[in-house]
Amino acid sequence: MSASAHTRYVKSLYKKCLLTAQNWTIGPFQFRPVALEIRAKFEHNKNASNPVNIQQYIREAEDYIEKNKHPLPYKYPTAVGGSKYERNKWFEKNDVYALED
Repeated sequence: MSASAHTRYVKSLYKKCLLTAQNWTIGPFQFRPVALEIRAKFEHNKNASNPVNIQQYIREAEDYIEKNKHPLPYKYPTAVGGSKYERNKWFEKNDVYALED
C-alpha cells in the first residue's frame, strides 16, 4: 500500500525543515534541540482533520523553509556540486595512462 500524495508531501516538508535547520547549526549537539522542536510541531498537527487547518500548517512549514533558507546550504561531498563530485572524471576521460598492447 503506497502513501497518499499528501502524506508524501508532508514527509518531504518535514525533511526540508530539518535540512534547513541543519544548515544553520554547527554540530549535532546544537541541532538536536531544534530537530526535536520541529518534530514536536509536526507530531502535534498529525491528527488534524480540518482541511483549513491542515493548509495553514503546511503554509507555516513552507514559510519556515523559505524564511530560513541558507545562502550557502550544506552539500554532501559526493553530491552534485559537492567537493568530491566527479573528482576523478578527468582520469576516465583522458586515457593517458592506458596501457597499449
